[in-house]
Amino acid sequence: MKRIVYILLVLSLFTPELSGQTFRKIFTKKPLTEQTEDLPEKKDSKRLLNGKRQQADKGQLQTDRLPEPATATQDSLRTEGRLLTDEAQTAEEINPDSIENSLFSEGLKILIEMDSSHYFDDPGLDPSFHFDANTDSLIYEWQRQALLIFDEDCRSSTKDTTSTPELTYIQRLMDLPNIIEMPYNKIVRRFIDLYLNERRMQVEAMLGAGVYYFPLFEQALDQSGLPIELKYLPVIESALNPRAVSRVGATGLWQFMFATGKMYGLQVNSLTDERRDPVKSTYAAVKYLKSLYSMFGDWSLAIAAYNCGPGNVNKAIRRSGGKRNFWEIYYFLPRETRSYVPLFIAANYVMTYYAEHGICPAQNNFPPVIDTFMIHQNMHFQQITEVCRIPLQEIKLLNPHFRNDIAHGTASKAGILYLPMEYSPVFTDLQDSIPRYKEQELLASRLVSVQSGQGAPGEAIVYRVKKGDNLSVIASRHNVSVQKLKNWNNLRSTTLQIGQRLLIY
Repeated sequence: MKRIVYILLVLSLFTPELSGQTFRKIFTKKPLTEQTEDLPEKKDSKRLLNGKRQQADKGQLQTDRLPEPATATQDSLRTEGRLLTDEAQTAEEINPDSIENSLFSEGLKILIEMDSSHYFDDPGLDPSFHFDANTDSLIYEWQRQALLIFDEDCRSSTKDTTSTPELTYIQRLMDLPNIIEMPYNKIVRRFIDLYLNERRMQVEAMLGAGVYYFPLFEQALDQSGLPIELKYLPVIESALNPRAVSRVGATGLWQFMFATGKMYGLQVNSLTDERRDPVKSTYAAVKYLKSLYSMFGDWSLAIAAYNCGPGNVNKAIRRSGGKRNFWEIYYFLPRETRSYVPLFIAANYVMTYYAEHGICPAQNNFPPVIDTFMIHQNMHFQQITEVCRIPLQEIKLLNPHFRNDIAHGTASKAGILYLPMEYSPVFTDLQDSIPRYKEQELLASRLVSVQSGQGAPGEAIVYRVKKGDNLSVIASRHNVSVQKLKNWNNLRSTTLQIGQRLLIY
């Protein structure tokens, strides 16, 4: 039966209708029962073998008319006939598992030879285009703060992986439990080699940081029914750096542009940039990816559109004559986008098979459990650190969306502050008093100019009334009298409202 299958494979090489896509359908990851469904049944194999034996016998009759030198040919045909007979008799004893395994291996080799996409290449592509110094500086900063600890012994055993056989890469990519197509070609191989050799330390850092970020990505993708392998998009977008800013201003883990971030509900102002918020930006990215997929109906095109925008992808489709396959519109896409999908495939490979290439993830010292707080007034990180005794580096690590080290929130729109769970009780108890601690030193107050008819000429500070405040406390804190406070602010009573603004000279 094995010989029959191989004969069919050889014959298929001369059949124009068969292509690399056909072999992909044959040699795909299926259960054993599914893989062997298309094999000839035992009775069919017997019939084919008997036919060959009859042909061999017929050949023997024909050789009776030949001169004596043809005896060797006659003997060989008889021998082949006996072998075919023996093979037919033992056909029922053949192990289908061994046939399937050898068929799968042979099929991969044939796929490499027949599938033209395997030879797809872009000699002018610069793989290092996607990597910059921001990523390296973040890694060294995490290392300095002991948030990531690298295994130096593991790194000393680094070896060149460019000699890994192509068949190994193809089979491993086929084994990924992904919905998104992960083909192999020379461009993908170049990015895999780049990650495994030149960017090896970066891979170790991303594997360590991924312990914190990947569960968040997976949860958001699963809730929306999107492929889980999309969690590796931030790997190629920002190298898991929430503070990353691209050459064109894209920001955060998912590299949102200003307008796109606003479109998907991310707040951006002088104190807050929610494109850097790991949670909010992730859910915004999921919505955006879902919209792109509904637009193109193909994940490779949706991923390309995430990089260069749907307008550029539609333009490439038109210029290609309406083709809707990434590799068919490849040369009509912007240069950076051409490498984007291959880089995504390489990231999926490396983040899955890093151990097979001797890469050790960095040890992660990020806070294991996070709590979320809604805040309605500004708090400087230093205030939170000194009042609640929370390490400043942990506050900065968990809240990259707050600029200038100020957690921003108002009465009308609350800000979101992330803190290690272990500090939740003390922050809850002291939350109202935190903004008053070293307020004049740490929180810059807005200066206003007033007319002399309202009080003494000069400059005044604007004080916002907080919970627990009264005129006596405020006057004492600022070394003024209660009466002056009332005069400066035209107050007829001592009653104050939380959030009320007072002028103090």
